[in-house]
Amino acid sequence: MKKKKDILVVGCGNLLFGDDGFGCEVVKKLENIVPENVEVIDTGASGAYYLMTLVDENIKKIIVVDAIDFGLKPGTLKKIDIDELPNLKKYSFDAHNVPLSPFLKELHNKGVEVVVIGCQGKEFTMPYIKPGLSKEVSEAVDKAVEMVLEEIKNFQSKR
Repeated sequence: MKKKKDILVVGCGNLLFGDDGFGCEVVKKLENIVPENVEVIDTGASGAYYLMTLVDENIKKIIVVDAIDFGLKPGTLKKIDIDELPNLKKYSFDAHNVPLSPFLKELHNKGVEVVVIGCQGKEFTMPYIKPGLSKEVSEAVDKAVEMVLEEIKNFQSKR
C-alpha cells in the first residue's frame, strides 16, 4: 500500500526567465531525497492553479519555494511568514492572474502549516527568454534544499 503524503513541496517559477526558475531548480534537487510522506512538484508558473487541485485532506504542511523581490541582496534566502504574503512585490506568486497568497492563507486558516522559502532574484527577464539562474541565485539553491529538508524534519519531529 502506498503511503499517503502529508507534506507537499511546491517549486514555482519559469526556467525560461532567468532567476524566476529558482523554485524549479530547488525541487529538481529534492525529488529523490525526500521521505516517502513528501510529495515534490514543479508547478512552473501555474503554482496557484496546481495547488488548488493537489491539496487534499491528507496534506498537513505545504512548503512553497519561489523567487522573490524584497529588495535584498541577490541570492538572499528568506523564510516568509504567511502574514507577509499579501505585501510581496511578486513575480511567480501569480500564475495567469491567479494569486497564490490568498489560497495559501486560506489553507493556513484551515490548519495547514504553510511555509514559503523565497530567494531574492537578480535577473527577472520576462518577457525576454534567458534560461538559467544568475550566479548569486544559483549558489543559493543548495542552501534552499537544506532549508526545505529542515522544515520537513521539524514537522516530522512534532508528530
